[in-house]
Amino acid sequence: MGIALPQLSHTPEIDQLLATNAPVAFGVSGGKDSSALVLATNAYLDDIGHTGPRVLIHSDLGRVEWAESLPQCERLAEKVGLELIVVRRAAGGMMERWLTRWANNVARYANLECVKLILPWSTASMRFCTSELKTAIICRELVKRFPNSTIISAAGIRADESPNRAKAAIAKPQNKLASAAHNTTGLDWLPIHTWTVDDVWAIHDRYNFPRHMAYQTNSRVSCKFCILGSQADLLGTTLHTESHDLYREMVALEIESTFSFQARWLGDVAPHLLSTDQRRDLREAKQRAAQREAAEARIPPHLLYTKGWPTVLPSADEARLLCEVRNIVAFVVGLEIGYTRVNDLRARYAALMEARPAALTIPSATFRQELMAL
Repeated sequence: MGIALPQLSHTPEIDQLLATNAPVAFGVSGGKDSSALVLATNAYLDDIGHTGPRVLIHSDLGRVEWAESLPQCERLAEKVGLELIVVRRAAGGMMERWLTRWANNVARYANLECVKLILPWSTASMRFCTSELKTAIICRELVKRFPNSTIISAAGIRADESPNRAKAAIAKPQNKLASAAHNTTGLDWLPIHTWTVDDVWAIHDRYNFPRHMAYQTNSRVSCKFCILGSQADLLGTTLHTESHDLYREMVALEIESTFSFQARWLGDVAPHLLSTDQRRDLREAKQRAAQREAAEARIPPHLLYTKGWPTVLPSADEARLLCEVRNIVAFVVGLEIGYTRVNDLRARYAALMEARPAALTIPSATFRQELMAL
């Protein structure tokens, strides 16, 4: 099209694959960076004579997504004349994943399969929202779509978004694209990694491509309420009517679980959108959260979760403490749990330790004697 583009990042390995017309899949969300990725990189591939397959692929996360996001992806696909593949998690979207995770974590706690009660939400360090609901599902589809290929999965990740993204490699193997059954391998590629936000908006202007409507109030577009979202963006989302039911549902999970969505409570972002009962319940949930945290803070470090847990059989006094903590947590969160008596709890630990693979531990003579005494 004769349009000057900011420089794209690539590596010799990517260049070699493009020269052999390897398939390229652009991950798109409806946000500015993925749109810039497609507009710029698709033109670059035309310029270098790439004739291999190219597709856009979008993982729909359900009702946590903006209503505008899928139509925005469709407009982008039409703009560049490429197919848009839409994939979805069979068991439901992101909200369903959080709800299911909470139910599973409650069951784990009740059955003494963890030491502390585990939150329902994904976090910055535990982004299963990306790994499970985007990367895994997208890669599974691409493997089926492009058998006998080395697949390039391109994403609109930029260095100036965060310190972690600044460290990201321009290209690296993507294990989820490796399939013996379909004879595939694959790489992740970050063509606009060095771009600034001004570059991103400039490419939109040059191609006369519209911005997602959420940018009227928000600095970034992902889920309506993102675990990485700033307070300003969370508040901006609440200015859109389409977010209100989801907001109340997410706050309800904060209340039920006693875990805030981020370090701060989502319910504090727009309390005017909550019912009188929800505002009251949120105040109580914060108090219950403090009680839960205070109780769990009493657990000695050597009894907390570590790889291969449980690694020690609690003494009678330690078991008594764990029972006290579990009773408090169950009471303040409103759970029905087992293993709240000393002998029952120690027997459960013993059973868990006995059930571990032999490579993890060899029970000591003292431990075996304690098992026999239970």
